[in-house]
Amino acid sequence: MKESNLQNKILHATKWSTITEVAAKLVSPITNMILARILVPEAFGVVATVTMIISFADMFTDSGFQKYLVQHEFKDKDEKYKNANVAFWTNFGISVLLWIIVTIFREQLAAFVGNPGLGNVIAISCMQLPLTSFSSIQMALYRRDFNYKTLFVVRIIAVFIPFAITIPLALFGLGYWALIIGSIAIQFSNAIILTAKSEWKPKLYYNVKILKEMFSFSIWSLIEAISIWLTSWVDAFIIGNVLNRYYLGLYKTSTTMVNALMALITGSTTSVLFSTLSRLQHDEDNFYYMYLKFQRLVSVLVFPLGIGVYLYSDLATQILLGSQWSEASGVIGIWALTSSIMIIFGHYCSEIYRAKGMPKLSFLAQILHLIVLVPACVISAKYGFWALVYTRSWIRLQFVLVHLIIMKFAIGFPVLKIFKNVFPTAFGATCMGLFGFLLRRLNEGLLWSIVSIVLCALFYFGILFLFPSMRKEIFGLMRRLFPKNKISKGLLG
Repeated sequence: MKESNLQNKILHATKWSTITEVAAKLVSPITNMILARILVPEAFGVVATVTMIISFADMFTDSGFQKYLVQHEFKDKDEKYKNANVAFWTNFGISVLLWIIVTIFREQLAAFVGNPGLGNVIAISCMQLPLTSFSSIQMALYRRDFNYKTLFVVRIIAVFIPFAITIPLALFGLGYWALIIGSIAIQFSNAIILTAKSEWKPKLYYNVKILKEMFSFSIWSLIEAISIWLTSWVDAFIIGNVLNRYYLGLYKTSTTMVNALMALITGSTTSVLFSTLSRLQHDEDNFYYMYLKFQRLVSVLVFPLGIGVYLYSDLATQILLGSQWSEASGVIGIWALTSSIMIIFGHYCSEIYRAKGMPKLSFLAQILHLIVLVPACVISAKYGFWALVYTRSWIRLQFVLVHLIIMKFAIGFPVLKIFKNVFPTAFGATCMGLFGFLLRRLNEGLLWSIVSIVLCALFYFGILFLFPSMRKEIFGLMRRLFPKNKISKGLLG
């Protein structure tokens, strides 16, 4: 009964998380399409620089307490809320301190990241730090309880803010300030709504003993977060210093667009998977079963999406960004292809480490990757922008290899099962890619591209349904997500 209840919670959470991501990703591209036609790549380059600094400071603001609140088993609600209060006041204090430090050293920071003269922009943008401390703890508690319906409301309001603030300001000629003000407004909205709707409210309570216990877990999450930040931003840092704002904007906007597209799937599953595995951390069989189930279902969409965007990167760029971004096509294509491999074979491994309370392993994986990544980016940058793009994209396969080795020897996970688990989807997506390549050689017109994309999708699912296990899995999921009796009631009443 308990297992059935957990599965229902997981399905309910996944459904609302997916609805949230789908809705957000349907609206966000429209925002990006409009802004990309109003603003030049240099404006996005400035924002990328600012985001680099904010995301670094944000790691210290959160201090890994979000993951602790999700992963830790509390004896009762009172203990949980006491931990939440300690986490909140710690986060808030650190965020204010960091904002002051950034403001004092704003010009030096701007020069360090390759954009001298942007000190005031960075200082004002860091207003977001105290705001995120108001919402991060509530988000953790919602995720712990699988309450993704409330997070849906918050996210939907946030994705519509650019239409009310960012786009009008961009039309008035504010350039990168439009993007920055829009980001601050989103964080302000999140803080207000989550605090108002949350059952837990910050109280004047603090306990150093609780802080020490939380910090003993969170210190490794924080160190891991720093290593993830380095992995995510080292390429942007090198482009900003070696090249210029144009190429930085071109690169980060392209990769961000692909990441947002992939997040339509990963964003709706990663946090749910972590919450689920955290609850099953002492049940080995169900723990691994749930991981493989998530991985396989995600691969159904991620593999064909990565290959499809690679094949039709010109069309995707034209639709989403416009003609002034034609150079972005090459970045978008290769990043989508390697992202699909990275997500399926590497992305979810970190959730296993964290759910088992072993963030050190994730940190180890990041360090082993950085040892190869940093020299590869530095050397390739000497040969130009495109050499760096292709090197940075394909070097991610080394990261996948590192994860698989850790999963095998540190976790004891049978790695061969990972490949067997996704063989049907990998095979189907590869065949679809070859089919799509042949279709593209027949004609290059817009109408034919759209027709061939539909044919590729039908071809892929046709191959997938040749595997009985995939038919059973997909139909089973659809029946649980959309029960006939609920559909009937919805149609009748």
